[in-house]
Formats: sequence, C-alpha cells, structure tokens
Amino acid sequence: MKTWITRHLQTAVGSLGRLIQQPGASLLTVLVMGIALALPASLNVLVNNAQLASGSWDRALDVTIYFKKSVDLATAQHLVDSLKQRSDIKAVQFIKAEDALKDFKEHSGLGTSLQALTSNPLPHVAVITPAETTNTVASMEALSGELRTLPDVDVVQVDTAWVQRYLAILDVVHRVVGLIAVLLGFGVIVIVGNTIRLDIQNRRDEIEVSKLVGGSDAFVRRPFLYSGFWYGLGGGMAAWLLVTIVVAMLAEPVQRIAGLYGSSFSLSGLALQQAASLLLAGVALGWVGSLVATNQHLKDIEPK
Repeated sequence: MKTWITRHLQTAVGSLGRLIQQPGASLLTVLVMGIALALPASLNVLVNNAQLASGSWDRALDVTIYFKKSVDLATAQHLVDSLKQRSDIKAVQFIKAEDALKDFKEHSGLGTSLQALTSNPLPHVAVITPAETTNTVASMEALSGELRTLPDVDVVQVDTAWVQRYLAILDVVHRVVGLIAVLLGFGVIVIVGNTIRLDIQNRRDEIEVSKLVGGSDAFVRRPFLYSGFWYGLGGGMAAWLLVTIVVAMLAEPVQRIAGLYGSSFSLSGLALQQAASLLLAGVALGWVGSLVATNQHLKDIEPK
C-alpha cells in the first residue's frame, strides 16, 4: 500500500510539473475551463440572491385584511385575538388606523398636505401569516374566502397569483441554469479531452517505449489522468475566483439600490459548501475528460 501511494504521489507531482513547464498552454486551458464553470455558478448565485431578496415564502403568502371604517378598535382587536387562536394561522400583526396614518405621514412625503385631513381615512389592518401546513395556494384561497365572510371585514387581499407566477419563473430559471451547466460540463470534457489528446500525440514515442518494456495500460494512462485532475482543480479554482470577482463588483451597486428601497439586503457570494462543490465538479469533469481521451487514443499506440 505504501508503495502504491508513493507511486501515485510521484505521478501526481510529475504531472503537475509537466503542466508548469508549459505555463502558457496550461493557463489557457485552465482559464477556458474556469469561464465555462463560472457561468452556471454565477447564475446559481444570482438565483439564490433573488430568493433571499424576495423574502421567505411565508411572507409572500401573507393575507391582509382591511376592517370596515365603522369597526372600532375594541371590535377589531377582539377579532384579531380570535384569529390568533386558530391552528391554521401562525401569527397576526395588528396595525391600528392611527399607527397606519402616522407611518404614512412619515414615509409618503405628503406630511404637510395630510395635515388638512379632518379625520383618519385609513381603516384598521391585520396581516395574517399562515401556518407552515397552510401556506399553499389552495389553502390560502380557502382561508381568504372564509375571512371575506366575516361581517367586520371590508377587503381581503392575498396575491396568490403573483406567487404562482414567481414560482413558475423560478422553476424555469433553475431548469435553464441546469441545462447550461450540463452543456458547459460537456464543453469542459471536450476541452480537457482535446488537450490530453494533443499531449498523448506529443508523447507518442515515450508511450511506445513504456509499452515496449512492459508498462500496462493503467501505468501509461495514470499521468494523463492526473493531468486531467490538475486541469479540473485549476479550472474550479479559476471559476471560484471569477464568481467572487463578479459578486464583489456587483455588491456595492446592489446594496445602493436596496438602500433606496429601505432594505438592508446585500449580495452574497458562494458559500463554503458551494465553493467545494464547484471545485469537485471541476476535478470530476477534468478527470472524465482525460479518461475519455486516454481510452480513445492510447489503444491506438502500440510499439512497432
């Protein structure tokens, strides 16, 4: 076992040394692989940030009920307390008409104009967050229909259609990112395979001598597989660096836009697990590309 490990380490180091001896060609291959891997990774990061920016689905499926103007504070508060006792409702936020008007004056920019109002035109409002077992579109429609039948309720607002559209768009984006990742993955395999094929042709005489003295196919194939490993690792690291640069360049403008909307949202880059997955994907694609190339071309090289 010790001898086997030593030989593999020697082959791995030797393969890395060969790549370093050809810095221009090796760097070009690594950069092309990095760009191919960085594109779907960047799209995935943008999708994840879009989910974070939109908030949780529980919040997206909140139901807002507007009480009738004739309903006094005590009656509205009693209804809110009864809603809090329901098992299909997680939480209820009660907004008094006075508080709503005060907040509107502060944030609408119409503070001086609103001073002319002789009465509060806003009703009491309750924002209902459904329980996790009830936050489906069908359940929300049933809940909103029931709330509309309450005598003190004027309007019930729940935008389930928007949620359905958002889910459909998000599903399409996920599928597109997956398709792009698969296509570019095949492209990476082709890039590595073509690079290894050229390396095999350049070392044809060396391969023939190795086979002539009894070297097995596995022995001859080993350094090329490690070359694919190093190409894949370098491509994965280049992709991680490119994604990090993209996130860093977009972070400040995105944060500025979020600030204009009163949000503290900030762009997030690749998490540790995602970065590790990107490196593993690069290594796997590089290894597969070299394996395909060696299986296809080494068998055609035999000592004469």
